[in-house]
Amino acid sequence: VQLQASGGGLVQAGGSLRLSCAASGRTLNWLTMGWFRQAPGKEREFVAAIRRTGTNTWYSDSVKGRFTISRSNDKNSVHLQMNSLKYEDTAVYYCAAGPHIILSALRSGDGYPYWGQGTQVTVSS
Repeated sequence: VQLQASGGGLVQAGGSLRLSCAASGRTLNWLTMGWFRQAPGKEREFVAAIRRTGTNTWYSDSVKGRFTISRSNDKNSVHLQMNSLKYEDTAVYYCAAGPHIILSALRSGDGYPYWGQGTQVTVSS
């Protein structure tokens, strides 16, 4: 599975961006999808995840209520709607995918064998 993240850019604090992750090679409808981010000098951190049916979602405390993960299995893509962006949301955002990720591993990048190349999100204060 090849993943391609897009939609990053420069936005002012309080603004919005919508990230997309498109897949090729195989369909996504059998995979759990996740978004992670990594800011300069920091560890990679979990942002959000969604099960293959779209009925279950998880968010980090830092983005809960501001970000929304969704998926379009018919379009083989996953999205991350980011509202009320803050300076501390600045990072490279990665989409990831994996089958059979148990609940305890959802927030760990180690549970996802497939990764996209990342898209830069910069929030100006």
